[in-house]
Amino acid sequence: MGSDVEIELEQIRRRKMIELRKKGDSGNKDPTHPTDLTDGTLQEFVASNKLSVIDCWAAWCGPCMMLAPIIDQLAAEYSGRVAFGKLNVDENPSTSAQYGIMSIPTLLIFNNGQLVDRMVGVQPLQSLKAGLDGYLTK
Repeated sequence: MGSDVEIELEQIRRRKMIELRKKGDSGNKDPTHPTDLTDGTLQEFVASNKLSVIDCWAAWCGPCMMLAPIIDQLAAEYSGRVAFGKLNVDENPSTSAQYGIMSIPTLLIFNNGQLVDRMVGVQPLQSLKAGLDGYLTK
């Protein structure tokens, strides 16, 4: 019976992601690229995905620019398994305050809608992959 529930939850999650992408709230409909998020769309995005990584960044942040291509690469590699979002902290102060973001870049990792980890600063690709793979095997 547990597997039937898991299958149904996965189907609901997929439907919700399709609806979210169709709405165009994020302006990004390509699952192989990070989705642009706002204070108003972050919670629905996180709730609609089993595993989500939110890149909290700002346009003036040099380390954020260094991390951006790594996040893009991970979004393409983990497409369909991990949802990636980008949140500009300057334009979305409510979310920044809610999660206590004091330094950027900060990656917020959500599993089943719950914040389970955060990584501050530029992280090497292999370190990020190892972390994500750990959540995918749970």
